[in-house]
Amino acid sequence: MALAEALRPALHRLYRQLRREVEDPGISPLQALLLVAILRQPGIGVAELARLEKLRGPTISGHIKAMEREGLVARAAPDPEDRRRSGLVATDKGRALIKGIKQRRTDWLAFELAKLSPEARAAICAAIGPLGDIGQ
Repeated sequence: MALAEALRPALHRLYRQLRREVEDPGISPLQALLLVAILRQPGIGVAELARLEKLRGPTISGHIKAMEREGLVARAAPDPEDRRRSGLVATDKGRALIKGIKQRRTDWLAFELAKLSPEARAAICAAIGPLGDIGQ
């Protein structure tokens, strides 16, 4: 229990700082989250995306429309089994935007890690596997 109480705020601060380091006035954090989900599941529908992210359909629809206007996502060809449904795909601009965000986060984290002692970096390296197992 003590480990969890110590780890949770440290992870929360790290997460917040990573988000803060890459704030982009051209895209909201929610839109970036949606864009990553679309990149992971090309052709996903708006309703599926809403269920995945546990948000209301109208909320997602508004963000998707804004992202379409910005040229970040596009509608895929209609589903042959349901002509009313067209999935979403990331555009080249959307893929480049997410790639840039990930690169800025990686650069910031690498810079911060370089400030640590070799022993501290080794401890973090040793913890990566077990930390990854927690979220599975």
